[in-house]
Amino acid sequence: MNKSWFFVACSAIFLASCGSTSPPATPSAPAATASASAGGKISSKRPGGGGYYKDDGPADDIPANLDQIPDAVPQWEPLHKPALRPYEVFGTRYVPHTSVRAYKTRGIASWYGKKFHGQKTSIGVPYDMFAMTAAHPTLALPSYVRVTRLDTGKSVVVRVIDRGPFHADRVIDLSYTAAHKLGLIQNGSGQVEVEAIIPSAGETVAYAQLAPPPVAQATAPAPQVENRLPPGIYLQLGAFANADNADNLKRHLERELDWLGERMHIVRNPPLHRVQLGPYAERAAAEAVAARIQQAVGYKPSILTR
Repeated sequence: MNKSWFFVACSAIFLASCGSTSPPATPSAPAATASASAGGKISSKRPGGGGYYKDDGPADDIPANLDQIPDAVPQWEPLHKPALRPYEVFGTRYVPHTSVRAYKTRGIASWYGKKFHGQKTSIGVPYDMFAMTAAHPTLALPSYVRVTRLDTGKSVVVRVIDRGPFHADRVIDLSYTAAHKLGLIQNGSGQVEVEAIIPSAGETVAYAQLAPPPVAQATAPAPQVENRLPPGIYLQLGAFANADNADNLKRHLERELDWLGERMHIVRNPPLHRVQLGPYAERAAAEAVAARIQQAVGYKPSILTR
């Protein structure tokens, strides 16, 4: 992600399968030597939202035929029920759509890359940065949208399978290939229009016949979790009914806010799994970090005392 995604709430931007049928595979191309389309490394500081982070970005091997990877083809799919539960990130409550319905908005699109390649998404399948997918905070999962770059008119169709981004000025996080096809890789983000696609009743369409290699599930370090934290002052970053969403948000924020000096915790006290930061000995110290987080992502976490 070059981006937030966090801010792929929750999850996030974040789930386990709920008995739905297997999702259709989006094609990705065989790996080749690194392509110039990925460009050189950009500073992790992103004034205005450009660039990507030092531990994210393109993979070591970029497929040579990214432009030939077909867009996702919309079709009716069973929705993933765990991904439809309300959740909270930075004090903002998100209520996902529980059906595929009309939706259109404009804002900034960002993308996420190799750090999340193979990680579990909010519908339980591994993230493939070379497939045509995206993350959105509230759209029903899975669903399909057309993303159009406003300054060029280029558009792509992607399958929305993840939660995020959780950044105040962003409306969608794209896979690496989707961002590449829109020309957003170098700057890291760009102004787009996002419009939901509603398949015709009963429509079932196969993807183009380009068989993708299987995406191995990444073996991420097990998140540090506690049922209780020692007394002190903490910042609450998110709260989820689904444990996987909490794990995903923690990974996204550790990337997005890599300057943090305090440890991030997941407190598992069902029915909620809370992502918290601290402890701080004094409220003033917690306030200072909360203000810096707000400056970085546009949202201010809440402060609580244990």
